[in-house]
Amino acid sequence: MPTHSETRALPYTAQEMYDLVADVGSYPKFLPWNSAARIRTRRPGPDGSEVMEADLVISFKVFREKFGSRVTLWPAQHRIDTEYLDGPFKFMKSNWHFRPAPGGCEVEFFVDFEFRNAILQGIIGVVFNEAMQRVVRAFERRAVELYGPR
Repeated sequence: MPTHSETRALPYTAQEMYDLVADVGSYPKFLPWNSAARIRTRRPGPDGSEVMEADLVISFKVFREKFGSRVTLWPAQHRIDTEYLDGPFKFMKSNWHFRPAPGGCEVEFFVDFEFRNAILQGIIGVVFNEAMQRVVRAFERRAVELYGPR
């Protein structure tokens, strides 16, 4: 069961980074291995949250899988929680938290998942940390693209 957590200081506001990560429909434009995204539903959730269900298609070499997730957006707390609905995983959860900090914000990212297929799980286990670092860097590059270098 690979897990990855990372905290980064970035020169963007917590709101800017929250908006960037909350824009799930744009992921195929910049995230590695993400070839498609579709928002199934979007509705108000409890306690001022917004809940969206989305499908992402992950493509890596001969591997191509679609998975669904429920994304809970907490705009007042600058937090995003994701839980697995369907697809190739046994389970998957991730969360983002954005906090104001001097000169920008602090971004916390956490992901934990396991594939149903033991072969896929073995393959991803070898490159998991590198892959997650590449994903985080893709969000950083997207921030520069959207908001300019700072």
